[in-house]
Amino acid sequence: MTAIDLNADLGEGFGRWRLTDDERLLSVVTSANVACGFHAGDAATMRRVCELAATRGVRIGAQVSYRDLAGFGRRAMDVPPAELMAEVAYQIGALEVFARAAGTRVSYVKPHGALYNRVVHDEEQAGAVVDGVLLADATLPVLGLPGSRLLELAAKAGLPTVTEAFADRAYTEHGTLVPRDREGAVVTDPDAVVARSVRMARFGEVDADSGARIQVRARSLCLHGDTPGAVDLARRIRERLQRSGVRVEAFA
Repeated sequence: MTAIDLNADLGEGFGRWRLTDDERLLSVVTSANVACGFHAGDAATMRRVCELAATRGVRIGAQVSYRDLAGFGRRAMDVPPAELMAEVAYQIGALEVFARAAGTRVSYVKPHGALYNRVVHDEEQAGAVVDGVLLADATLPVLGLPGSRLLELAAKAGLPTVTEAFADRAYTEHGTLVPRDREGAVVTDPDAVVARSVRMARFGEVDADSGARIQVRARSLCLHGDTPGAVDLARRIRERLQRSGVRVEAFA
């Protein structure tokens, strides 16, 4: 039976403001990408999400980002490699404190937003992320786009790697994500998102924005927690996957 992990971005609030419905999403997903304070999240939020995830048996991942609270981590930035390495390790370490306090641990690392897209092609920035993971914990799996420089360098460094596909993001013919400033970058039709999820999980393929069929073989499937109706959509995806003979379980 085909198996796939279902992950979502959680803890994306700050202070009294909350963007994601963490408690309800944690009843559906198998892995939680927790914001570590650089694009969203704060100490209290990280602690709360870790406690909820531990209670539900959901794996916790550090969602590391450029230092960009104002831009939600989605603005292009040029950060010196040594600085980026330290900031990645810092974010992982901060989340690990709250994970351990909740009786669990950080199980993987996933870049967020602009950093995620940058390390697909940029060897220097990808290397800095890998070095940051190694500094924090050389056993942590790295979650990323198939064929990315990040996963290539992580594997060379001895880190476990996990490939990821996106239920609600459009793809280019090259297997990369369509930039968010382009029309159609986010797939908003719930039926289309569900159908794409099953197709990617079972057959490892999806239609690119050009209409071409491309390969997207992945062990984890991401649904963005800030998507409108994310909880109901996540439930629909999980139910349809299971009815289609796909086992939904954490990769780690």
